[in-house]
Amino acid sequence: MTRVIGPDDEIEPAWVEAASLPEVSALARAGHTVVVTLPGDETEAIAAAAAYAWAGAAVFRTSHDVRRALDMTEALLGRRPPALTRRGLA
Repeated sequence: MTRVIGPDDEIEPAWVEAASLPEVSALARAGHTVVVTLPGDETEAIAAAAAYAWAGAAVFRTSHDVRRALDMTEALLGRRPPALTRRGLA
């Protein structure tokens, strides 16, 4: 489950901050709760949130609404059910 915090919120002592995808992957595989500070541009923040969530980050520090991107990524990874399902019959 992911968590989104504000840009000025303090990180908890048990969290580990990461700055790159390989670093996030390595720390998540080691069992750490990884926090990532997302970029200031909204489009970049949404894309980065999805990529970092896929790599294993669990806490995101941002001022943008990235919840939909994080929910979509968790659904793709099988951690939560999709918000909407449709059966495609063509």
